[in-house]
Amino acid sequence: MTDFARFAGQALFYGLVAAGVGYFASRPTLDYFPHDKAQIKLSFAHGANRVQECRKLTPEEIAKLPPRERRPHTCGRERLPIRVQLLLDDVPIYDEVLQPTGLSRDGPARVYRKFEVPPGRHEIIARLRDSGRDDGFDYERRVSLELVPLQSLAIDFRSDQGTFIIR
Repeated sequence: MTDFARFAGQALFYGLVAAGVGYFASRPTLDYFPHDKAQIKLSFAHGANRVQECRKLTPEEIAKLPPRERRPHTCGRERLPIRVQLLLDDVPIYDEVLQPTGLSRDGPARVYRKFEVPPGRHEIIARLRDSGRDDGFDYERRVSLELVPLQSLAIDFRSDQGTFIIR
């Protein structure tokens, strides 16, 4: 086989591979999200109040502890579950009770959810309860805003600010 035939065969082979890569890089087209919808993302991690309040130790109880473990208070590790509710135009689109994470149930409760919504003007209400009460919510945020197609709205909860962040 001559050098010319070998180089021509390699050029043809590499050309076909490049054409195949180029074709499959642009086809078929993939739509990740519908073009006529908006998206709301609810995402946060929050540690609720503890199941048991901290208790002050008596001097006798402190003396019984090993010297390196002596402390004035003792606190249980387990945390309460949290209830999260998200309403769109007074219709609940998310309403869950989230359990704390961790082997001792002492970690934060976590949520990450996406919702497809129609574009337009909406009233969004985000609520959270992290205390031991049976009804009502400890935190609530209401906003009215205009959603456009393909917009992605993020909702986060910041415990240090005591409110939902909507952006």
